Amino acid sequence: MEPLSLSQAAHIVDAAPATGRRQNLHPLTVAVLDQGGALVACQREDGSGLLQPQIAQAKAWGVLGMGLGGRTLAARAEAAPAFFDALSSISGGRIAPVPGGVLIRDSAGRVLGAVGISGNTSDNDETCAVAAVESVGLSADPG
Repeated sequence: MEPLSLSQAAHIVDAAPATGRRQNLHPLTVAVLDQGGALVACQREDGSGLLQPQIAQAKAWGVLGMGLGGRTLAARAEAAPAFFDALSSISGGRIAPVPGGVLIRDSAGRVLGAVGISGNTSDNDETCAVAAVESVGLSADPG
């Protein structure tokens, strides 16, 4: 299995805001983590909010840590809030269980990393994440 490359991560952080611009969305912040949860690339568009990098990373870190897309995490958080409160505490608040966090998978379905996007509605963030991951020929798993 080839790891997620810096080139792929850089393309993702460029492609996601481009999708946002085509859809006339608010400025986005994009964070890409490798399989071990390390930040590979992060980009914050002009006008994106002060906390957007932390939110984007929390979306990516949560899906990577749980092995589930943000959409699935959101549903599970709604069904089991006490568990997700504990999970937030255990992780030092590093998990944001909402759409906009997407697992990055290779053609065999293996997890290579995750992308998190913040700045718009969670659904729009997720749309941009999926488009960006697919633009580098990898599979996006939003859950």
